[in-house]
Amino acid sequence: MKKLTVFKAMMVSGLLFFQSCNYLDVVPDNAPTIDNAFTMRSEAIKYLATCYSYLPNDGEPTINPAFMAGDEFWLDYPTRSINGTNWNIARGNQNVTNPYVNYWDGYMYNAIRDCNIFLENIQNPEKVRDMTQDERTTWEGEVLFLKAYYHFMLMRHYGPIPIMDVNVPVTAPIEETQVKRKSVDEVVDYIVKVLDAAAAKLPSVVQSPVTDLGHITKPIALGIKAKVLLYAASPLFNGNTDYATFKNVDGTLFFNPSFQAEKWRKAAQAAKEAIAACEELGMTLYEFPTPVRPLSNTTMIQMSIRNAVTEKWNREIIWGNSNSRTWQLQYSSMAHIDPNNAGNNSVNGTLAPTIKIIEQFYTKNGVPMDEDKTLDFSNKNQLRTGTHDERFNNIENYRTARLHFDRENRFYANVGFDGGVWYMENSPSQTDENTWTTQLRLGLFGSGVSVPITTYYPKKLVNWKFAFKDGNSSHIEEYPWPMLRLADLYLMYAEALNESEGPTADVFLYLDKIRKRAGLEGVKESWAKYAFNSAKPTTKEGLRAIIQRERNIEMSFEGSRFWDLRRWKLAAQELNKNITGWDRNQDKDHPELFYQEQTFYQQRFVAPRDYFWPIKESDLLVNPNLVQNPGW
Repeated sequence: MKKLTVFKAMMVSGLLFFQSCNYLDVVPDNAPTIDNAFTMRSEAIKYLATCYSYLPNDGEPTINPAFMAGDEFWLDYPTRSINGTNWNIARGNQNVTNPYVNYWDGYMYNAIRDCNIFLENIQNPEKVRDMTQDERTTWEGEVLFLKAYYHFMLMRHYGPIPIMDVNVPVTAPIEETQVKRKSVDEVVDYIVKVLDAAAAKLPSVVQSPVTDLGHITKPIALGIKAKVLLYAASPLFNGNTDYATFKNVDGTLFFNPSFQAEKWRKAAQAAKEAIAACEELGMTLYEFPTPVRPLSNTTMIQMSIRNAVTEKWNREIIWGNSNSRTWQLQYSSMAHIDPNNAGNNSVNGTLAPTIKIIEQFYTKNGVPMDEDKTLDFSNKNQLRTGTHDERFNNIENYRTARLHFDRENRFYANVGFDGGVWYMENSPSQTDENTWTTQLRLGLFGSGVSVPITTYYPKKLVNWKFAFKDGNSSHIEEYPWPMLRLADLYLMYAEALNESEGPTADVFLYLDKIRKRAGLEGVKESWAKYAFNSAKPTTKEGLRAIIQRERNIEMSFEGSRFWDLRRWKLAAQELNKNITGWDRNQDKDHPELFYQEQTFYQQRFVAPRDYFWPIKESDLLVNPNLVQNPGW
């Protein structure tokens, strides 16, 4: 292996992303260089930054597979203004020769190796003598967390993985470097053990918000522990008989084919503990503060939904990733809403939400469109004209599809569509009256190359301070990507509690907290008043479907659905459907032609093969102890 230069990444900038190196976790033969890094605090903090630098840039759509490798977004073919490499996974082109988003080779195991080096040295009281014990303990907790999180990322991608608790010396016999994969239960137990150790050493809040925001804290460790246990309890990992014959080289099973209800109880308990730790610190679901110039109640609700994600370091964000600044994400999600800057080429609508995702959002009554007994959405492309009473959601006197009316606030907060309102801080009226809108049919100011292929935009991902400037430029308010927010934790707890105990009061309590923020009645109240099947929330199975729908809505466009479909074992059902959208090539005078549903692709997900990534073929040749994932 090439010698490691410890100063190769001194900033938390992601410069090490996908560096090329063998995946084996081996101590590099450069002890003098390593020793140098731990002679004093000013050098050790650089190595701490190196450990952080491997955190994935999850707010970058070309890097995070959850954006382009699933079904929430679609792109033009060939792609424009964005690198669509990961999109090959969504198009069924994953392979074993050179896998896309290959975390196995180099990247993740390099991260774990550097974490192990850091821990080995920082735990030695003879090293870095000019730092306090409290700081030494905190740094140890941070890197223990990172080490556990990197193992979790690998497990989420590959299932059973090798556990690298300590580095293999470079002088070790070749047999010791030929590591074996561990069962998923062993991997989960190990990750949880390390997270517990990390949480015991971490502070509840960072000591200096000016410089330390983004550093790992105890609530982050507890929240990720809950997420790890949620995955472990989910159908993909818990009693999955699809992998009943999937064995290691020594014949041991990688998956326990027997369902274990206890896993759901552990996940619920961990989520509740994480919630308590957050709420003790005053964390709560974000609410948009009352502005100087009053806004309608409708817009206030929607700004609370939008800014829960895009307002940096708001009180709902448990973990914001400073590695991920979201500028490309916003440029790829923004619509031309300003008629005076219709020719501005600084944005290029690329990420296109699909119609099946648009249909996930509830009606204004808080139930699915096909379950609402009071509203008819059977003809979703039927044209309808926006009224004065609807002016905060739909352009008054503008004709658009039935699909865009009578929807819940999260739809209008999250989605930009033809005929929709798009309020921003620089509203020309300085209020939500006569504000920015999206008019996308050919001949209207928002049309042309910037319209995504399905004609929908992920408005939710654009900070409300984004503004077009003269020429081909824009002002963009970057925000750290939210890796974990309180609403996610509430949903995790509700899901795990329903699976372990059924529809108890606490399940509804935490679901309804999220619904209340969105301006909806509670689950039981909404289904009793508006749904054909009013008894649906009274059974574990019915409430499970509701919780899954709530996650799809509340966490839309944040990369959650990609992984949720897998852990629920619903990917084979959902990722074998058509990708559809409207016909953006129709002009302003023919909305009836614009609103003809087009099929852009027939996705193909092969189960159980596609639930996990393949290990690169060449790695199997190097290490005979490795077993390929089924189907590859």
